[in-house]
Amino acid sequence: MKYQAPKGVSEYFPPRSSWFEHVIWKLEESALAANYRFIETPIFEDTELFARGVGETTDVVTKEMYTFEDRGGRSITLRPEGTAGVIRSIIENGLDRGQLPVKVFYSGPFFRAERPQAGRYRQFFQFGIEAVGVDDPALDAEVISVAHLAFQKLGLTDYQIQINSLGDKESRNIHREDLLSFIRKANFDQETIDRAEKNPLRIFDDKRGEVQEKIKNAPLLSQFLSSESKIKFEQVKSNLDKLQIPYLVNERLVRGLDYYTGTTFEFVHNRLGAQATICGGGRYDGLMETLGGQALSGIGFGLGIDRTLLAMESEGIELKDRQYVDIYIIPISDTAKNLALEMAVNCRRGGFVADVAFGNRGLKGSMKAADKMATHFVLVLGDDELSSGSGRLKRMSDGEEFSVSLTSLVDELRAIL
Repeated sequence: MKYQAPKGVSEYFPPRSSWFEHVIWKLEESALAANYRFIETPIFEDTELFARGVGETTDVVTKEMYTFEDRGGRSITLRPEGTAGVIRSIIENGLDRGQLPVKVFYSGPFFRAERPQAGRYRQFFQFGIEAVGVDDPALDAEVISVAHLAFQKLGLTDYQIQINSLGDKESRNIHREDLLSFIRKANFDQETIDRAEKNPLRIFDDKRGEVQEKIKNAPLLSQFLSSESKIKFEQVKSNLDKLQIPYLVNERLVRGLDYYTGTTFEFVHNRLGAQATICGGGRYDGLMETLGGQALSGIGFGLGIDRTLLAMESEGIELKDRQYVDIYIIPISDTAKNLALEMAVNCRRGGFVADVAFGNRGLKGSMKAADKMATHFVLVLGDDELSSGSGRLKRMSDGEEFSVSLTSLVDELRAIL
C-alpha cells in the first residue's frame, strides 16, 4: 500500500524546505532584534482554553477545531491559534509577575478543519509574537514593525499594511446597539442575525458578497470611539509615521477572533488572491483576565509562514536551494573509507559543513554529486594520500587545487576559506 500525506496539510521537503527554514530564520532574527524571547507551548491544550480565549461563537471554535477526548476522558483540542496558549503559559509560569512587558515569540504547526485551497491548510505553520503587560501605543507600533522588518529582509515589497481601532469596551458597547439595530433591519438570514447578536462586529468579517453589499452603509466603530481610544490610535499612527512604515486605515477591518480590542492590523499581499492576509494581529485587552490572570493588556500577531513563502514565489524572489557543503571527501579505497568519516567529523567540529561519498559510487559519480550539493572543496582520498599524509583540495568553482596536510586539514581549510 502506498501511503500519502493527509489532505490539506502543508509539507516541505528538499529543496523547497530550505526556503521554508530560511523564512523562519528571518522572522526569528527580526523578533530577537527587538528583544523578544522564544517560547514553546503544547500542540494540544484543554478545549476550554480556546473556547474561552478565542470566543465560543467564532467560526474557529464552532466549526474548525480538531477536538477529541483523550484516554482520561478530557476534551483536548489541537491548537488552532497561538495567543491563547501563550497567555496560559505566561499566567501559569508567573512571567507576568516579573519585568513587563513580557515579550515572546513562537513558531510551529497549527490546525484548523478548513476547506483546503492554496494558502489555506488544515495543518499550517505560523510565527507569532506577543507583548504582554504594557498598554503603550509605541509598543503597538513596535509589534507591527517586527513583521514589517522581517518581510523586508525576505525581499517582499508588494503588500499593504491595513490598520484600524476596535476601541475600548465603552466604545464598542455604544456602537453595538446602533450596529445591531442596522442588522435587524437589513433583511439578513436568521443564522447571520443570530451570530450578530453574539458579536455584531464580526459581520464585517463575513466574506459573502451579498452580506458585504448590505452592510455598505452600516455604522462604523470609528464613529463611536471614545476620546481615549482616538488619542491612542492617533499615537499608533504617529509612531508608524516616525518609523517610515506605510499603512492604510481600513475602518472595516476586524479580526475573526473575539479577543481583539484597540489597535488591529493586517498585512495584505496583493498577489495571493482570496488568501491574501500574510500576517494579522492586534491588541487584546481583557484576554489575560478572561483566562484567569491579571487584568493586563497585550498585543501580538500571527504570521503565516506558508503564505509568506507563497508571497515570495509570487513576487519572483529567486528561491534557490540553500544547501551547500564546505568539503566533500571522496574515499577511493577500502582503507580510505575507514578514515573519511573521521576526517569529516573533525571538519564539522571545526565549524564546517562536511560530507562523505558513502557507498560504492565511483569517482565520476561522486564528483557529480559534489557539484549538485554546491560543494566548495573536494578531497579525493586514496592509498597514496594516506601513505604521504597529504592530499589535494580541489576548489569546485574554478578547479584550482591546494596541497593540504591530512592531520591539519581543519586549520588549512580555515585558512583557505
